[in-house]
Amino acid sequence: MTTTNSPHRCALVTGATQGIGLAIAERLAASGCDLVLHGIEDAAAGTGVARALAAQYGVQAAYVQADLLNADAAAALVEHATAALRAPDILVNNAGIQHTCPVESFPLDRWNAILAVNLTAAFLTMRAAVPGMRERGWGRIVNIASVHGLVASVHKAAYLAAKHGLVGLSKGVALETAAQGITVNCICPGWTDTPIIAPQIEARAALHGGDREAGIRDLLREKQPNLTLLPPARIGDAAVFLCSDAAAGITGVSLPVDGGWTAQ
Repeated sequence: MTTTNSPHRCALVTGATQGIGLAIAERLAASGCDLVLHGIEDAAAGTGVARALAAQYGVQAAYVQADLLNADAAAALVEHATAALRAPDILVNNAGIQHTCPVESFPLDRWNAILAVNLTAAFLTMRAAVPGMRERGWGRIVNIASVHGLVASVHKAAYLAAKHGLVGLSKGVALETAAQGITVNCICPGWTDTPIIAPQIEARAALHGGDREAGIRDLLREKQPNLTLLPPARIGDAAVFLCSDAAAGITGVSLPVDGGWTAQ
């Protein structure tokens, strides 16, 4: 990820114990980054994931537990990551939750929760991380948005609001930090093989006698031309590139990794 003359980087990845977050952590570790993993698992479980990555890739790794529904916990995450290992040069805001429901019956508590985790927590971690990045003259922020930060689908009011908001927030922070060695970008995945979409796959599979593969094809046919669930590792690869020296001139972009979804 870095040139041989570059300093050893430390990355904080939220929602890093499964799915896209874990894949990003694995790819960053493979590139030589030390890691602070965030999750909601207890300390023993999360530390186990961190130790496994450290052993596999020969890096340092630590775990910090925080419930990002709690604004105070989100605001303190960078401070706790710094205490656990050291100040993050790279921040990946990946943690997210989802709820699908028609707007007229969308529960207010689910709206508030989705905005808290998917948008407000990213704002709070960026607010905390940017000063240190400015002091060091280098930083990479990668926010995992979604194609739903660029286009809409039905029954996803809160998710759409949060992900569109994250894209706009990232552009603004990119402008504020552009002259200080910091880049801020979004990755916008399409349908990716992660637990967050499992309920939607199960619902489609039920329409096909429980056939999961038929349910996946049915789901993807509406939106994603390659008709393939993306492996989370592809999002990890994109994140590593955006954190590299090669991407130093790329800031304020929202990169679709979506099998052609937003090309339509």
